[in-house]
Amino acid sequence: MSSKQKNVQRRQAVTVLGATGSIGTSTLDVIARHPERYRIHALTAHRSREPLLALCLTHRPALAVLGDERDATWLRAHLAEAGVATEVESGPAALVAAAEASDVDVVMSAIVGAAGLLPTLAAVHAGKRVLLANKEALVMSGSLFMEAVAKSGAILLPIDSEHNAIYQCLPTEHRGGLARHGVTQLLLTASGGPFRGWSAEALEQVTPDQACAHPNWSMGRKISVDSATLMNKGLELIEACWLFDARPEQVQVVVHPQSVIHSMAAFSDGSVIAQLGNPDMRTPIAYGLGWPDRIDAGVAALDLFQVARLDFEIPDEVAFPCLRLAREAMAAGGTSPAVLNAANEVAVEAFLDGRLSFTGIADLVARVQDAEPFESVCDLEAVLEADARARRAATALLAGH
Repeated sequence: MSSKQKNVQRRQAVTVLGATGSIGTSTLDVIARHPERYRIHALTAHRSREPLLALCLTHRPALAVLGDERDATWLRAHLAEAGVATEVESGPAALVAAAEASDVDVVMSAIVGAAGLLPTLAAVHAGKRVLLANKEALVMSGSLFMEAVAKSGAILLPIDSEHNAIYQCLPTEHRGGLARHGVTQLLLTASGGPFRGWSAEALEQVTPDQACAHPNWSMGRKISVDSATLMNKGLELIEACWLFDARPEQVQVVVHPQSVIHSMAAFSDGSVIAQLGNPDMRTPIAYGLGWPDRIDAGVAALDLFQVARLDFEIPDEVAFPCLRLAREAMAAGGTSPAVLNAANEVAVEAFLDGRLSFTGIADLVARVQDAEPFESVCDLEAVLEADARARRAATALLAGH
C-alpha cells in the first residue's frame, strides 16, 4: 500500500475557527462530502450559540468553543440534553487550544478580523496545515507571521479566492521574490462591489443594507462592507505582498465585474496565467483541504458560453480611497497595516450601527493613520499595542474628542 493511500485512509482531524460564518459553513459542506477523509475536532464561534449548537448536532465535534462562558453553559446544557458528548469551552485560551491541539492536522482560520490573529498564529507555531481565510492575521503581523511559518514548517494555504488563484498560478516554490520565478506582476481581481461606477457624492447616502448586498458573493456583513469600500481589496493587496514576497507596486488590482477570473500572474515571457471558476468559496476551500490532491467541492464547472464575456476596469481610487490607503500602509511597513486594519474595524462597526456614513469609513481610517506614529514590528506585543492604540484613537475621533 502506498503512503498516499495510507494518508487517505487515516482521516484528517480539522478545527474550524469561525464555524458559523459563511467560510466556516462552506468548509463543513465540503468536509461532509468526504467523510472518509476528514473528521471534525473542534468548531468555534464567538456569540452564535444557536448556530453552533446546530453544527455540533450535525458534525459531532470533540470540542466546541464560544467566546463567553454564559453561552458555553447554555451550549453544554443543550448538548447534554441531546446526548451529544462534545466538550464545551470558552474564551481566548480555549480558542488557541482548539487550534494547536496535538491531534489536529488542519486548521481553517475563518474568524473575521483581528480576533483571529492569536489562534491562527498558534496553529502556525504548532506546525499545522493552516487554511488562511482570516486575512487580518497576516495583515497585522506580516513578517512575524511568515517567519513563524518558515520556522515551524507549517503548511500555509491561502483561502481567499484571489490568493488561492495566484497560489495555483505560480510555481510550487515561489519564495525568494517574484522575479526569481519570472513573475513580473500579480493581477488581483475585484468585482468592484455593489457601487461600481458610483460617484463619491452618491456614495455619501449609502445605507448598511445597500453595502451588504454584494452582487456576486455571499459574505458576512463586515466583509461585505469592506468589499463595498474596496478596503477588502486593499487588505488583500497587503496579504498578497506577504504571501508571495511581492512589493506593493508589483500587485495590480483589476476590477472584473463577472468574478469569474479570480486572479492572475503575469510572467516575463509575456504569458498571463489565470485561474477561473464560478464564484463559490467551496472551490478554494476544497483546494486547501485536498492539497496536493483535487477533491469534489460540490461546485458546478464553469460554463464559458453562459458567461459569454469578461470585462476589466481600472479601480476608481478617488471614489474608493481605501484601496490607496492600504497600499500606502503596506509601503510604509511596520505597524501601519495593523493600524489601518484596527481603524477600519472600528469604522465599519460604526457604519453598520448608523453612527458613521459610508464615505466616513475611509475618512476615519485616514485620520487615524495620520495620528498614529510609525513603529517597527519587533514582536507580537508591538502589533497588539498598535492595534489597541488605533482602536482607541478611532473611537475617540468618532466621539468627537
